[in-house]
Amino acid sequence: MKAAPSSTYNYRVHFKETDAIRKLSTLLLKHIPFNSSNLIFFCIGTDRSTGDSFGPLTGSRLLELQTFPYTVIGTLESPLHALNLQQQIDETTELNPAAYIIAIDACLGKSSSIGQLLFHEGPIQPGKAVGKKLPSVGNVSIKGIVNIAGFMEHAVLQSTRLHLPFEMSRTLALALQLASNRSQSQCINNSYDNTYNENTGN
Repeated sequence: MKAAPSSTYNYRVHFKETDAIRKLSTLLLKHIPFNSSNLIFFCIGTDRSTGDSFGPLTGSRLLELQTFPYTVIGTLESPLHALNLQQQIDETTELNPAAYIIAIDACLGKSSSIGQLLFHEGPIQPGKAVGKKLPSVGNVSIKGIVNIAGFMEHAVLQSTRLHLPFEMSRTLALALQLASNRSQSQCINNSYDNTYNENTGN
């Protein structure tokens, strides 16, 4: 897998804030190489826990967007979770060592932060909120704060209202699709400009 960039960044966008999809897409476009064919989205979580369904919900939504051109691993139908995460990492490393992985997972946080989508450089540590030791994964990470941390985290995830990760996954999937579309538009415009300059001698 490619190493993460040397600079660090950490952004937060609440899924309900004004123009959240475009704001998030701008951040994603700035830091994710959408022009690469090696992008792989690891959508981590399980459909057996409402709070932990944010990842697979996002994966399912991305697959439903038929124009989304990248590999997506982890959906409601085929979750990427504690029992198969290491195997998937190993397979990806072997088959595509140049893979640039975007890791997506639910997390817990402060009550004032619920509903925020966190985008940051570096790997994610799945299961940390509930005391599980799972392998870190991702060149960049996107986490969705679905409930409050600090007490009986496993039960908190289990009792999270499905509506919240459902809506958060919608915002994230649309932002990723928009970022992809904007990246493709930029490539087309750059190609047109280069062709025009060659033909005009500019």
